[in-house]
Amino acid sequence: MTPLYPEIEPYAIHTIEMEHLSNGLSHQVYVEECGNPNGIPVVFLHGGPGSGCRPSHRCFFDPELYRIILFDQRGCGRSKPHGELTNNNTNYLISDMETIRQQLNISRWLIFGGSWGVTLGLAYAQSHPDHVSAMILRGVFLGRQQDIDWVYAEGGASKLFPDAWQRLVEDLPKEQHKHPLKAYHQLLTCPDELRQMSAAKTLEAWESTIVTMRDHEYQHDEGKETGPLAHSRIQLHFAINECFMKDNPLLNNIDTIRDIPTIIIHGRYDIVCPIQQTWELHQAWPETELNIIPMAGHAAGEPALVHALVTATDTMAKQLTSKNIESI
Repeated sequence: MTPLYPEIEPYAIHTIEMEHLSNGLSHQVYVEECGNPNGIPVVFLHGGPGSGCRPSHRCFFDPELYRIILFDQRGCGRSKPHGELTNNNTNYLISDMETIRQQLNISRWLIFGGSWGVTLGLAYAQSHPDHVSAMILRGVFLGRQQDIDWVYAEGGASKLFPDAWQRLVEDLPKEQHKHPLKAYHQLLTCPDELRQMSAAKTLEAWESTIVTMRDHEYQHDEGKETGPLAHSRIQLHFAINECFMKDNPLLNNIDTIRDIPTIIIHGRYDIVCPIQQTWELHQAWPETELNIIPMAGHAAGEPALVHALVTATDTMAKQLTSKNIESI
């Protein structure tokens, strides 16, 4: 199994201030750069939404070949204000990516995203295809209502984890057991901070249960940098609003990105984002390279997925370097 690259520290850290909010604050987006300043630009898109980046995310890339850009999306990780929902939607995140790209003087970059990071990566690429050199997508999430319901409504993942689902809904009124999303959204945005935190921890327990295939191989810690409350607030804010993409489904716009070299990686036993989503994307976009990983789930830290992802970044570096040489 190919491991992650060794731990690495950023060579530059930026805080980019975005638009002012009505409360007098402004979104401040944390950005870091690692690896080779003259390398192939790659932007890491974390999942959630709302989980933030971690040091291990820097290590999917050869630091001698890549200029690695990581940023914490609005309201999470080291971006501020924590858990802020105002002006926090998919279009604002796409705009933030463009601001980062321009401020770092990058013409085109490779998109590397997993789960929600795939959703955002596809949406960004469809809006700005000329600025994307290639994509590596892991655990495809298409952001449709049916994809959200799989995780947050009875009849999806609940059928595989009925015990964990029972713990998720048992304190809610019975009429909300089949569709608890709105109830949890209300709890996470209510004035009572203790109820907010209790709801966030219950949600975190549900998500941690379904995210990984083998607990002894990988300890799920998505949202650790952000904390469960901000993470859950942002995640349900997007879920309750159908990821702000109801009128612009990703599968309808594949022609805009068809020529972008793309590797798709998906664990066969991914419970968070069932492989059907990747299959539908690949059927609509057969030019992609599809790599289904047997005996793997959703979490990027599972050894089989680490191996596939690092192999993909190494492979893509060779392809992009070769293209640059041929264009000279």
